[in-house]
Amino acid sequence: MYTNFEDLFSAKRKALGKTLRQFCRENGFDAGNISKIERGILTPPQSKEKRLQYASALGIKEGSDDWLEFCDLATISAGKIPTGIVSDKELMAEVPVLFRSIRKEGVEKAKIQELLKALKKELR
Repeated sequence: MYTNFEDLFSAKRKALGKTLRQFCRENGFDAGNISKIERGILTPPQSKEKRLQYASALGIKEGSDDWLEFCDLATISAGKIPTGIVSDKELMAEVPVLFRSIRKEGVEKAKIQELLKALKKELR
C-alpha cells in the first residue's frame, strides 16, 4: 500500500525494470510529464482514459486492487474524494465527523493512527 500516487507510479515502473526514458519511449509518453508526475509536481491524470493508458503501461489491470489504489491516490492527489465514497450518501454523512475529529486539538495523532491501523487490518 502506497501513501501517494507518485511513489506508486515510480515503484510500478521500476518493478518493470524500466528507466523513466525507456518506459516513456516504449509507451509514447512524454518523459518530462512522467518525471513531474513521479516527483509530485504534476497532478496525476483525472480522466479514466489517461489513467487506463498509464495503468496498462505499468501492468495494472482495471478492476484490480492495484487499479483501485491507483485511482484513489490519483483522485486524492488532486484534492478530491474518490467517487466510490462520494456516491455513498450514508458514508458521506459520516465524513464530517471524521474531519472534525482530525481537526480537533483534543484528538491525538496516535489515536488517529490507531484507527487507521484498525481499518487497514479489517480490510485485509
